[in-house]
Amino acid sequence: MLWTIIGVLLLAWLLGLLFDFTGGFIHILLVIAAIILVVKLIKRA
Repeated sequence: MLWTIIGVLLLAWLLGLLFDFTGGFIHILLVIAAIILVVKLIKRA
């Protein structure tokens, strides 16, 4: 589930970079997703 969310956010981020229709919102979501991923990886290790 987490990997799916991260994949969708990465895709939306790339589309936002290419077409610039999402503004800064998707970048904030991407940073939040990256932080969550790092926390989960640290807890699992």
